Amino acid sequence: MSDAPHLSHLDLSPVRTAQGTVALPGSKSISNRVLLLAALAEGTTRVTGLLDSDDTRVMLAALRALGVPVAPGGDRSEVSVTGAARFPGLHATLFMGNAGTAIRPLTAALAMMGGHYLLSGVPRMHERPIGDLVDALRMLGARVAYQGKEGYPPLSIGVGDLTLKGPVRVNGSVSSQFLTALLLAAPLATAATGRDFVIEVQGELISKPYVEITLNLMARFGVTAQRDGWTRFTVPARARYTSPGQILVEGDASSASYFLALGAIGGGPVRVTGVGEGSIQGDVAFADTLAAMGATVRTGPDWIETTGLRVAAGERLRAFDTDFNLIPDAAMTAAVLALYADGPCTLRNIASWRVKETDRIHAMETELRKLGATVTATHDSLTVTPPARWTPAEIGTWDDHRMAMCFSLAAFGGQPVRILDPNCVSKTFPTYFDVYAGLVAA
Repeated sequence: MSDAPHLSHLDLSPVRTAQGTVALPGSKSISNRVLLLAALAEGTTRVTGLLDSDDTRVMLAALRALGVPVAPGGDRSEVSVTGAARFPGLHATLFMGNAGTAIRPLTAALAMMGGHYLLSGVPRMHERPIGDLVDALRMLGARVAYQGKEGYPPLSIGVGDLTLKGPVRVNGSVSSQFLTALLLAAPLATAATGRDFVIEVQGELISKPYVEITLNLMARFGVTAQRDGWTRFTVPARARYTSPGQILVEGDASSASYFLALGAIGGGPVRVTGVGEGSIQGDVAFADTLAAMGATVRTGPDWIETTGLRVAAGERLRAFDTDFNLIPDAAMTAAVLALYADGPCTLRNIASWRVKETDRIHAMETELRKLGATVTATHDSLTVTPPARWTPAEIGTWDDHRMAMCFSLAAFGGQPVRILDPNCVSKTFPTYFDVYAGLVAA
């Protein structure tokens, strides 16, 4: 499907079984962090296993526009990046699409670097909050101004006067990407001031596993941040990034969730490779959710496999009431699996869904109802009661790649499912529906 013209819809016939093996594409979260770290590090870094998707292309295009040498490798999953603590381009207009993992860290890095930049994106990006990060950067003395609605992109960045006279405070309750952005850019500020960079998190920090990814990758590039619980982080004054020479991007654990779910509802076994017991990604914990729902899960160093029930034959998953704060992306997969449970299922602590590619709580509530489910939503939760009778449905994807992918699982309900705008999966997994079709059977 990745080479096909843009499709208005994709019809999925009812399916009954799923089995096979999937080599996962690279992690989006790791890919864009590694690209920025390589651009800020002394030396040249060969990045392999890189995700080839809209979001990573946005980051690569931005780095090239900033004068960072980026050389392609043998295929699209490999590049070499020659870094510098200061980018050659001091003036640039950057289009960031809808890539939160690109615009937020780049905003912090450019604000601490000094230069004149304009960052914008698609209309939805201009609805995704960035005010907490901008407030923190201004506290440092950075010059960041809104070009539209207060608290949201587009942004202009000028040359500020950085100071580190005290801790920088940032809200952690809306998105962990704000903290990640400050951490990744911190060595720029320590170099400019000769002082430790201390960050204090206000409110309850959400999506902590994604911050763990950030800290782990920073360490691979030679910078170890000290952590006091989840409320205080310190990057030492002499911190500087140095290239590890080569770094391999893990397979995407969020994308793994759809295939592991297929094994759980289609009999299996379905195995994903590229991520396993040694993963630094929090979303591998979704395998525990599947086990609690009745699937059998096996793991190895770089693979996970599920064998499960056959819901198309009337078997049912165990209902759940679970806090998904730590794995919000994979939680969307659980919301669709709730259609096959033996009772109502509740997903809690998912307020971050409201500020993703779309308002995912509202979108999920709307689309699940089309299939016959009863759904109730609050600001930070969703309760799904499985359909008494399934109905054919035309699923809107809300320009959100994860909506398209997780609703492919609805094809096990015995009714045809039409996915609108299936090409939106190009954000992270352009070939998703091709891979899906190779695993399922009627």
